[in-house]
Amino acid sequence: MQASSPTNILFITSDQQHWQMLGAHTPGLKTPNLDRLAARGTRFDRAYCPNPTCTPTRASLITGLYPSQHGAYTLGSKLPEDVPTLGQYLQKAGYDCSLIGKAHFQPLRGTEEFPSMEAYPVLQDLDFWRKFHGPFYGFNHVELARNHGDEAHVGQHYAIWMEENGGVQWRDWFRPPTGNTPPQEHRWNIPEKFHYNTWITERSIARMEQMHGEEKPFFLWASYFDPHPPYLVPEPWASMYHPSEIELPPQGLDDVSRWPQFMRRTRMSGANFEEWQEPDGSYIHGSGYHKFDAEALRKDIAVYYGMMSMLDHYIGKLLSRLEELGLAENTLIVFTSDHGHYFGQHGLTAKGPFHFEDGIRVPMIVSWPGQVPAGRVSNALQSLVDYTPSFLDAAGLPTPGHMAGKTQLPAWKGNDSSARTHVTVEFRHQPTKLNLRTYLSEQHKLTIWNNPADGELYDLKTDPGEHHNLWEVPEMDNLKRQLLQQALLIEMEKEPYRMPRIYGA
Repeated sequence: MQASSPTNILFITSDQQHWQMLGAHTPGLKTPNLDRLAARGTRFDRAYCPNPTCTPTRASLITGLYPSQHGAYTLGSKLPEDVPTLGQYLQKAGYDCSLIGKAHFQPLRGTEEFPSMEAYPVLQDLDFWRKFHGPFYGFNHVELARNHGDEAHVGQHYAIWMEENGGVQWRDWFRPPTGNTPPQEHRWNIPEKFHYNTWITERSIARMEQMHGEEKPFFLWASYFDPHPPYLVPEPWASMYHPSEIELPPQGLDDVSRWPQFMRRTRMSGANFEEWQEPDGSYIHGSGYHKFDAEALRKDIAVYYGMMSMLDHYIGKLLSRLEELGLAENTLIVFTSDHGHYFGQHGLTAKGPFHFEDGIRVPMIVSWPGQVPAGRVSNALQSLVDYTPSFLDAAGLPTPGHMAGKTQLPAWKGNDSSARTHVTVEFRHQPTKLNLRTYLSEQHKLTIWNNPADGELYDLKTDPGEHHNLWEVPEMDNLKRQLLQQALLIEMEKEPYRMPRIYGA
């Protein structure tokens, strides 16, 4: 493919990766391939997800809309099929659009009114998936899976691939009722050649090779599952880091009396979360007592590191093949994660409706030879809702008027100023159950809770660890008023339009 050909786009994502989980940030963590990618491009250290859970952010990545706009506003909801997506615009411009790995645009349980292809029983109907490869949300080719680690909802194209490659006993590596093995801890008994990192990398390379042979520009999303819990990885990665070598992140001595009510309860043994419970008995992710043992946490983090190093190894294989095919010079590569992760910061673990930096900030690397500065680190504010407009811009296409995202391509190419002075983050379980919004500038973070009405205010310059909530501090009233006004203006900015005004009446 000639240098003047349309730009290829290789989009690589991890899942639930803390923004500091790169070798450049965390001494002792081995991620040489991602470090090499950053050296060839620009690392953005202030990138944020639009929602700290999977489905809402993943839907934003392909729509350029916030969760409150595209409809997949929470885990267990579904991205409606009529929402325009990135792939639909790219395909019209002649691109092949493929997704290999995790989609999670639909819930694990469907209904007659809201059916889900990612739900039981179709999830494990391998005869169906042998015949189905798209179209799916603007992707003309998909190869999907849904499980994290040894979870029981393994199936789709991943299970077919294991069988076709000799892993006919794949059920021995997963939990009942689908599999035959009880939940495993830390060491996964799956052979590495059947791990989903191997599958995603192999199949992504195959798709890349096919498009190279057809001389067709591509948008390829290699969507990996790790390091999302369960903390589980095969050897030798499971033993790569010893718990005694792990330095726990600062836990902080937060004054929880100034926290919103939901957050305070996470620090109270036996706290009741029933008022946020759904009719089906489910609770919001993160509800419950976030107690942890330091020794157990070190073991979990050691395996999390191993998951990161294994992921990095396979990303390296994907990047190396791109170079071998001679495609690197004409390919925009973007790496990020869908949301962050808690290792005990603020007394929290995993994820939930919390908008501390650990949960909403994500790693981000952009590489594009001759276009994106090499070896640069930028603090320009980035939002994942801007990825669709930015990818369209890189392909020479305009941003559709209905999208709320803005192209960040100038910032990616080295312009010091971002397309944004503020970033918006949402979390909504149900409108009346729990709904919060965060408005974040270079220095301040304001979060508004609805149930009950409450708030958070942090000065990230003087309090980067977010230990002092200034919401009720009288001296902060003027600042809070200014930020609330700015938050309202930003909310008004998010209103999309389908078409420009073309006549006076």
